[in-house]
Amino acid sequence: MGSNSSPPAVLQLCYENVNGSCVKTPYSLGPRVVLYAVFSSGAVLAVFGNLLVMAAILHFKQLHSPTNFLLASLACADFWVGISVMPFSMVRSVESCWYFGRGFCTFHTCCDVAFCYSSLFHLCFISIDRYIAVTDPLVYPTRFTVSVSAICIGVSWIVPLVYSGAVFYTGAYDDGLEEVSSALNCIGGCQVVVNQNWVLIDFLSFFIPTLVMIILYSNIFLVARQQAKKIENVGSKLESSSESYKARVARRERKAAKTLGVTVVAFMISWLPYSIDSLIDAFMGFITPAYIYEICVWCAYYNSAMNPLIYALFYPWFKKAVRVIMSGQVFKNSSATMNLFSEQI
Repeated sequence: MGSNSSPPAVLQLCYENVNGSCVKTPYSLGPRVVLYAVFSSGAVLAVFGNLLVMAAILHFKQLHSPTNFLLASLACADFWVGISVMPFSMVRSVESCWYFGRGFCTFHTCCDVAFCYSSLFHLCFISIDRYIAVTDPLVYPTRFTVSVSAICIGVSWIVPLVYSGAVFYTGAYDDGLEEVSSALNCIGGCQVVVNQNWVLIDFLSFFIPTLVMIILYSNIFLVARQQAKKIENVGSKLESSSESYKARVARRERKAAKTLGVTVVAFMISWLPYSIDSLIDAFMGFITPAYIYEICVWCAYYNSAMNPLIYALFYPWFKKAVRVIMSGQVFKNSSATMNLFSEQI
């Protein structure tokens, strides 16, 4: 008499015939193709979009300013996310296996954290730069110079790299969770378990600079509104050339602050789900389902691809610079001194 019961499903392993291999739970062909297309498009945009931002700012002399140097360095951090983090995370997310070795898993995690905090530090310094520029636009050029910008860039790179290297290469991140970590990190896995102390430090390291940015941009928009009303009130009166100059400088700085405010908001929206999930997960016993975790991670990664799109939408000079670069005019000797602005002060 025949049996109606189906045979048990055979477990797929990341490494067949290897003791201690992780269980593989891949997607079917259709979803796999879609996910590879979505994730790879994000990585390509992060790499080439940020490469265009760096090339534009560094090539065109008109763009050589303290703020733009910070933007170029921010683009560099996002570029490295696209080239050293996203491609490997894509394979891990779709195939549910890590094929690049345990040593590279640590390096990958270290880069992931370092570039995230580098972006956060850059945005925090940019918000300080914009606050000074809007609240005191005439004094700003003497206070936020290229050398000050270079110091900010140095801090934005050195502190995150030292921090992430110290945490992940000393093994401090899983103190007290060694059994959980060894159980999860089978062969073919790259899941980092971070203890509550370091998760709390990470969350505060994200929350405090974010709070600073929120406060600064709130003040920026209050000052901008007051300036706009003042200019409107005196608009019908005969202005001196000095007052006219002040009005135009203030208007330019407010416009730049609004655009960069969009960048900050995009960063917070992208990274907040992951930061909150990591905090909850550490204190609730790592209960987050794998697919929720991957959604949070890729929302954060996609922020690296988002900034060039924001610049393309809000910065006319960036659109003009991209046209010059893509058309090959950038190779002309005179291209570096080209005028990228429709209005000059």
